[in-house]
Amino acid sequence: MVADRRASWLKGVLDLLVLASLTGGESYGYEIAKTLDKAGLGQIKGGTLYPVLNRLEEAGLVAAEYRVAERGPGRRYYSLTDEGRSMLAEQGALWLAFDGSVRDLLAQGGIR
Repeated sequence: MVADRRASWLKGVLDLLVLASLTGGESYGYEIAKTLDKAGLGQIKGGTLYPVLNRLEEAGLVAAEYRVAERGPGRRYYSLTDEGRSMLAEQGALWLAFDGSVRDLLAQGGIR
């Protein structure tokens, strides 16, 4: 039986996907995870997502703001910085070129 490689593929592109999920405006972790799940990427657990968000914040690619909620616990809201938008555009273009190369090679092998 061949192992399912999707988890390792996702790990390599999750930073980019998180940045892309913030292009519509600010969001918090649970909503980001729901957006990724709705996109067909599966459920991303907090133990995977929050280290990514922290890393992106430390790199200056996202800004975070803690807000107290009227009911329930407060939340950290994340938004793209200008540097994050630039990184998304640059790395997104590189990913799409890579994806095109992979698709072309797979099509040559008869996989569509």
